[in-house]
Amino acid sequence: MVCEKDQLVQKVCELYDQISSLESLKPSKDVNMLFTQLVLTCMPPSPIDVTKLCKKTQETRSKLIRLCGEAEGLLESHFSSILASYQNPLLHLNVFPYYSNYIKLTQLEFDILTKHCSDHVPSTVAFVGSGPLPLTSIVLASSHLTTTCFHNYDIDPSANAKAVGLVSSDPDLSRRMFFHTTDIMDVTDALRDYDVVFLAALVGMDRDAKVRVVDHLAKYMAPGALLMLRSAHGARAFLYPVVDPCDLKGYELLSIFHPTDEVINSVVIARKLPTTKHTCDNLLAPTKVPNRFLDIGMFGPLLNHVNLMEEIDIEEQLS
Repeated sequence: MVCEKDQLVQKVCELYDQISSLESLKPSKDVNMLFTQLVLTCMPPSPIDVTKLCKKTQETRSKLIRLCGEAEGLLESHFSSILASYQNPLLHLNVFPYYSNYIKLTQLEFDILTKHCSDHVPSTVAFVGSGPLPLTSIVLASSHLTTTCFHNYDIDPSANAKAVGLVSSDPDLSRRMFFHTTDIMDVTDALRDYDVVFLAALVGMDRDAKVRVVDHLAKYMAPGALLMLRSAHGARAFLYPVVDPCDLKGYELLSIFHPTDEVINSVVIARKLPTTKHTCDNLLAPTKVPNRFLDIGMFGPLLNHVNLMEEIDIEEQLS
């Protein structure tokens, strides 16, 4: 069992102690320094399996993910306010320090989406957990899905207010991007309207919460619609929750991709299965998946960014 004697785990726990002792997680010199150290510690490819951590370290990981989520929200809110001071905010998105990461992650997600949605361009997309700086929706709408309507869901009214302010000055995006202030667990029939649903990494901060959201989406999404989820792999799972393929009940798992460069999140894509009495009676059955699932050829445009692409065996993933 992995425990505190592991050098990586020990370093992460030390950083957790320092981060948890901060008076505030708002952007500052100390906050930025500690989270940069944390990300750099967790970024290199690692064979660590966070499910095998000892109980104490599991608890530390859970608390650390919540701190990361809080800090990320405060960082996005801070830069959303800065962007709002410009006459045309969308022309200055590069002031956000991780903008280039979002560009790469969005390109990755678009390439994966295109492979599994090659017969048509999605007309409506939902992004759950869009936050005050909805960069994924903005980049997809501006550069990749230029005729698609985006419905952004966030439970925080102040986050949505800031997000609306960023796109309101853009004639095109302001008519294609919509913002809904609600808990996604309260959204039912409207979910059937979307060709693709993106689930942000920090919606569902632990496995149980993530499963509840995924199950809710499975209940109401249209058959054949695609679910895009952000996950984490190796030591990066100290930063974000992990999506277990076994938890994707009601979906056909299509692919999982684990970047090994500065793009932290893994990408999971699944297709909503037809809802029948048989599937309802067998919700605990293993998710239908292919044996191998990663087409390296599809990532041609990303080869300059991704140094190594790891192919995962489904049977190993589910064992």
